Amino acid sequence: MSAGTDAVPVAAPANPVVQSVRDSLVVAQRNLIRMGRIPEMLIFGLIQPIMFVVLFTYVFGGSIQVGSSSTTQAYREFLMAGIFAQTVTFATAGAGAGIADDMHKGLIDRFRSLPMARGAVLTGRTIADLVQTALTLVVLAVVALIVGWRAHENFGKVLAGFGLLLLLGYAFSWIGALIGLSVRTPEAATSGGLIWLFPLTFISNAFVDANQMPSFLRHIAEWNPFSATVQACRELFGNLPPGFRTPDAWPMQHPVWASLIWSVVILLVFRTLAVRKYRSATA
Repeated sequence: MSAGTDAVPVAAPANPVVQSVRDSLVVAQRNLIRMGRIPEMLIFGLIQPIMFVVLFTYVFGGSIQVGSSSTTQAYREFLMAGIFAQTVTFATAGAGAGIADDMHKGLIDRFRSLPMARGAVLTGRTIADLVQTALTLVVLAVVALIVGWRAHENFGKVLAGFGLLLLLGYAFSWIGALIGLSVRTPEAATSGGLIWLFPLTFISNAFVDANQMPSFLRHIAEWNPFSATVQACRELFGNLPPGFRTPDAWPMQHPVWASLIWSVVILLVFRTLAVRKYRSATA
């Protein structure tokens, strides 16, 4: 046979974007299977937000005034957007701990030996965390309906509100990824992922009317990216209480746009930093 017929055809190199997407989905599938085998991860992730709903609704609900109303029902509807947003952002700690655990066990080194896109490891992990967050939101929404929360806008606006929540959660998961790559143990990643979230969520409009805060805290709360998403969800859910005065700050006057801008900026900045940190840590 001629040399031409004996030649083995060489496969064309895969499109880098296609390969990155494929590898990311494979890693995401691996993490979802792992999460499915450890159901207590989802259960424990639900306990805290459910406790917040019960405590704030039945313990503080009748004593906190929002707008011109101090009724438990008005506060319950005001509260739920804040609880939803807190839940998706607190998933940051889990994302960081998971990546730190993979680094600690040497799993990342095994991925490095495979012909896969470098950023796929982190992207797959954050996609899996996004799926878990979405499941948590579904369960939490059911609990909220049981305790009396109601949305008063159409189905499309309600879905848009949950979409903004998931976008915020996904953006924050990249902050968790960067933290997980920057510490030595999963325990440190958990602590590092939570310590800054408490002031972020409490110096906001999540649990109280920002108009009632001291002037310097009110300005921080109004420009807090967390507050923008909470305010956007309240508008999209129809949960603004009677007599509520929307602050004059631009993010509060245009919360949907502010939420989108904040989330996209956080996503782009921290994804870039996390991928760069991953490459330097595994080089």
